[in-house]
Amino acid sequence: MGIYLRGVAMGVAEIIPGVSGGTIAFITGIYRELLGTITRFGIGSPGLLWRAGFRAFAVEHNLVFVALLGAGMATSVALLAGLVTQLLATAPVLVWAFFFGLIAASVVDLVRDNVFRHLLTAGVLGLAAGLAVALADPAPAGAEDAWLFFGGMLAICAWILPGISGSYVLLLLGLYPQVIAAISTFDVAVLVVFTSGCILGLALFARGAAWLMRRYYYPAMALFTGFMAGSLMSLWPWRLPAPVLGSERLYDLPAGPWSYAAATGMDAQALPALLVAALGVAIVLTLARFRPDRASHRAPDGRH
Repeated sequence: MGIYLRGVAMGVAEIIPGVSGGTIAFITGIYRELLGTITRFGIGSPGLLWRAGFRAFAVEHNLVFVALLGAGMATSVALLAGLVTQLLATAPVLVWAFFFGLIAASVVDLVRDNVFRHLLTAGVLGLAAGLAVALADPAPAGAEDAWLFFGGMLAICAWILPGISGSYVLLLLGLYPQVIAAISTFDVAVLVVFTSGCILGLALFARGAAWLMRRYYYPAMALFTGFMAGSLMSLWPWRLPAPVLGSERLYDLPAGPWSYAAATGMDAQALPALLVAALGVAIVLTLARFRPDRASHRAPDGRH
């Protein structure tokens, strides 16, 4: 039951961009076991299942832990997906303001935990990449399924990183509303493509991501931190359509609340947006206060 309830808490965190399931794993004391379990999965896993049978496969891959944690996450995601979908449709400015506050506070928290020289190098590189992605088309025309598959691969890798949530990656790629809506309506076609990407990402990249975090914690986190900071442009709650190459891209240009209201004729909800953004900041900073030291997941000398 304890593992299941931890999974419920991680599911709540993962459905909210900026609140990392890895952070919840830190707080509840299962991050080391989670990381160790994930690294057991790889391209050789199907061969082990074929040669040794399901029992040996289950023991080797800690499947009881995986099943309980996964069931808890699935429970909270299923219960909350419909609510998030409804809020995105009825109060988009407030939802984006909340997400903006979460991500901005996460960036500040990660900057405080890093080393200046890595922020100045890998962090700046990540910042440039984040700005480039934020200014790019979120879904290439005619490649929606491939983009969804790719998003699943990246989201599952982000899931194991402390401070970065899988839903944040989906949000950055423009896939978050689609995936949340697919979960709430049980859209099998979308879920199959997305889940297939998650499985392949877990098999190919999770082990490498775990190794990267152990060996080069500070540069990796500096890169991710800069990437998150650059992507804040795409999370700004007041955004206006902009013509690009004769077509229209939605939510591209950041605008002030008053310019947004004048251009769209809609209420900018400036004060409520400020309050929910502050709530997002408070949530991240509160979780950071209760988070155990990250030192146990860094390189042995503490400098990498």
